[in-house]
Amino acid sequence: MRALIVDRSVPGGLRVGEVPEPVPAPGEALVRVTATSLNYGEVKHGIEGAEEGTVLGWDAAGVVVEAAADGSGPAVGTPVVTLGEGGGWAELRAVRTGWIGVAPEHADPGAISTVPVAAGTALHALHRIGPTLGRRILVTGATGGVGRYAVQLARLGGAHVIASTGDPAKHGEALRALGAHEVVAGPALADGGLDGVLDMVGGPQLVEAFDRLGAGGTLVAVGHSTGEGESFPFGAMFSGPGRDDRSIVTFMLLFRPGLDRDLTWLAQRVADGTLSPEITWRGGWDEASEAVDALLGRRLHGKAVLDLA
Repeated sequence: MRALIVDRSVPGGLRVGEVPEPVPAPGEALVRVTATSLNYGEVKHGIEGAEEGTVLGWDAAGVVVEAAADGSGPAVGTPVVTLGEGGGWAELRAVRTGWIGVAPEHADPGAISTVPVAAGTALHALHRIGPTLGRRILVTGATGGVGRYAVQLARLGGAHVIASTGDPAKHGEALRALGAHEVVAGPALADGGLDGVLDMVGGPQLVEAFDRLGAGGTLVAVGHSTGEGESFPFGAMFSGPGRDDRSIVTFMLLFRPGLDRDLTWLAQRVADGTLSPEITWRGGWDEASEAVDALLGRRLHGKAVLDLA
């Protein structure tokens, strides 16, 4: 079967090649992939660290062509969205049924393929904060794939949403259209007393964002795009009036329970227009290097989609 395989001798580190078809385990379904979305983390670190010839890819949408032998998961012919540790950049993918969401029949596979990592991460990060109705929530790195879904989901959940971006003049209008009530140029410019922060950036911005939390507030460390560590000044962890019981939490999406249910719900919301997939680049197999270059150069705000059919 055809697949995008790691080959660091070519631009972008990927080329179309032939690989053996996957053999699903009893709890896995075989899915014919029609679209996949690219994520900065897999492009940046996956291509750098993988063995030559590896098939990467976390996100993929398609149709079940072989149901799981153990009877779990969707039947043959079901349109689905899938999440996995790799294998999404290929014509066929074997994937655990617990990592499969059912997509509506009429859904655009390209739009649905943006759901697993970006929307799934945003949803579970908001779950870690707790109830969002009436809460003040800051989203840093709000123009990225996860950030844009986080803004929409937080607003959908009834939060007062503050979006942080390095260029509010350029991105402010778009972020407000997605649901942001305020757009700021950095966490330090957000009013204090926040109930929650979804931080996509890490480094100094995470430190600044933690300082804006109010009592009982939670910062969910989602992304680390700066590549920098976090150095907290003396006193940053002190408690006191308005600063008591603050926390920093992390999670791994693949370890979260109920992913099949959540992927199904998110796919439905994208298909019915409640959530925008924010696709800002779309192309075919042979154009993958263009998308990789745009992602690594931070010129792509939103999601990049490859149509494989």
